[in-house]
Amino acid sequence: MRGSGRWRDGILDRMLLHPEETESGPWRPVGDDALAALLTRLLPEGRGVLLVDGRSGSGKSTFAERAAALLGGVTVHSDDLAWHHDAIAWDDLAVPHVIEPWRRGEDVDYRPPGWVARDRHGSVRVPADVRVLVLEGVGAGRASLATHANAVVWVQSDRVEARERGLRRDVELGRTPEAAERFWDEWMSAEEPFLAGDRPWERADLVVSSREADWAPGRTTVAMRPDEDPMTDSR
Repeated sequence: MRGSGRWRDGILDRMLLHPEETESGPWRPVGDDALAALLTRLLPEGRGVLLVDGRSGSGKSTFAERAAALLGGVTVHSDDLAWHHDAIAWDDLAVPHVIEPWRRGEDVDYRPPGWVARDRHGSVRVPADVRVLVLEGVGAGRASLATHANAVVWVQSDRVEARERGLRRDVELGRTPEAAERFWDEWMSAEEPFLAGDRPWERADLVVSSREADWAPGRTTVAMRPDEDPMTDSR
């Protein structure tokens, strides 16, 4: 999936990535029907666990919700599992309390430890009869989770756009611009080394571009592994 960028109006347009990550490609835009078909091919009989990973501010939550809507699934957000637990090491909650019960055909109705300790209302719920469980978050495609899933999606992002998007979101949530920058830098000090070590993009069956120019209602820009791509010439 490694490519050399895209041409826009005669200018080669590349993402600014972290040094350990190589831009995917070739990219192509697909409509919702085509995206649903691509994702369904990755799941046995259209049922299974789909992991959506990406850096902060990449738009992975937006893509995960789109995928769940197209596939008739339910999205579980790592932010809910990790709430007042551990921002990175939340896989120990996801596997035994969410993925494994759902795979056994059980309803998931789980209150993570942070919810119990701080008396947060509600629970993480996944009905047994939904066809697809979409688990999204930073590190969702890590090795310890990928072995329990059917497919991994990596949402690839431009560093500048992702930071701007993340800061804008945090300000909208009530932080001052200065506090948002401090929070972002603190979070990056944990996220960046974790992703550099685990390299979840190398497990991705599908890569989604999060460049703002590539997003539109009903359209997603994607790249697939050659062995997963129905448009790849296998001769």
